[in-house]
Amino acid sequence: MLSRRALFGACACALALAAFNVLPAEAREMRGRLGHVFATNSPVDQASQEFARLIKERSNGEIDISVFPNSQLGGDETLGRELARGSLELAFLNPGSLTGLDPLLDIHYLPYIVNDLAQADKIFYNENGILQKTLRETLQKHKMEPLGFFELEFRSVTNSRRAVEKLADLQGLKLRVPGSAGIKGFFTAAGSQAITMPFPELFTGLQQGTVDGQDNGPSITYNSRLFEAQKFMTTTNHVYAMGTIVAGDRFWGRLSEEQRTMIRDTAVEVSRKQIENNRALNTEFLAKIAAGGVQVTKLSPEALKEFADFGRAQWDGLGKIYGEERVKLLRAEIAALD
Repeated sequence: MLSRRALFGACACALALAAFNVLPAEAREMRGRLGHVFATNSPVDQASQEFARLIKERSNGEIDISVFPNSQLGGDETLGRELARGSLELAFLNPGSLTGLDPLLDIHYLPYIVNDLAQADKIFYNENGILQKTLRETLQKHKMEPLGFFELEFRSVTNSRRAVEKLADLQGLKLRVPGSAGIKGFFTAAGSQAITMPFPELFTGLQQGTVDGQDNGPSITYNSRLFEAQKFMTTTNHVYAMGTIVAGDRFWGRLSEEQRTMIRDTAVEVSRKQIENNRALNTEFLAKIAAGGVQVTKLSPEALKEFADFGRAQWDGLGKIYGEERVKLLRAEIAALD
């Protein structure tokens, strides 16, 4: 018969072994948050929800990500800073809104880099091209790991004052713009009053007349209901905007190599599907904006050339911000399209 002391020791040993078997499983389970500024059920939000779902499924439940859309965790710059601090795990970011962290994060916002989606695919989604290379290196410098690149859209001009049919129509308009030197410089040179304002404040700014308009494209203008405070929209296509799925370094460092590969592959897969979905819905979003009472204008070929020539002329003054060598390499990539 076991003594009381031996029995106690055996029980303690059994409990310790039980705890040993349980704790590793608990330690492997990882919870995290994913934030973005895009409207609930927009193409970007749908992609973020699918991303979180697939990560949980492919990790056998070991990684559980909760999605917070519609600026619930703050604007892009807030999300970027939280990722860098390690207090946020993942985000679907518009890097062009992170110029407060680093001006290089909006190099892809130079006016009229490309004319159409076919060119955008070759310049923006080229992983060896200067745009992705610059964004990857700059995000990594600020303790963020880029995982995949998705589509925002070609940007447009909306406002509550008049139809924009030619470059001169931009004069005097108060337009909310992101902190991008490229976009701000373009509109300022065209005679607009370019006002930087965090995206979460934009709808109220339009309603209250703090700004006359803004320069997001059909998807964001429709899904974030910005069109409800506007009367006119012109598809100027002055900038093609690309977003990125990002992990914070602290979260990324906790993952195994196998988990990292799975998450990166999932990000690339989800990004590709999001691009297809966004493009398929673009015409529908424009039609719904028009049905909401907004006068939608497509620039004539002559007017579009006027806009594009004017926009590209602004590049010469931006080399000091983005680096003359980077701008030179980008020009070479564009020239190779011909």
